[in-house]
Amino acid sequence: MNAYTKIGVLTATAATVALVAGATQASSIKGPKEKCYGIALAGENDCGNLSGTHSCQGQATTSFAVDEWNFVPKGACASTVVKGADGAEHKGLSKAEAKAAMAG
Repeated sequence: MNAYTKIGVLTATAATVALVAGATQASSIKGPKEKCYGIALAGENDCGNLSGTHSCQGQATTSFAVDEWNFVPKGACASTVVKGADGAEHKGLSKAEAKAAMAG
């Protein structure tokens, strides 16, 4: 991968993360919403997590943690795919999928 390709990938990744973060602010979503796990950025989760280590908005310590969530428009979670800074692929999960992923 040459330098121009890396810059393009990083730019696309940053744009996707910004788009997801902006789109997931609960107050800006019109119509029905759903919780989407694994897409919240550190400090930008919408409420408590599945593991019970906190119960408040904005307390996620890690980006894309499978037990952290954000509200998204109903039906959008299944198609949400975000590339994290570590290069791993993260997919929006339902609550059941997030619990299963946490179980190992």
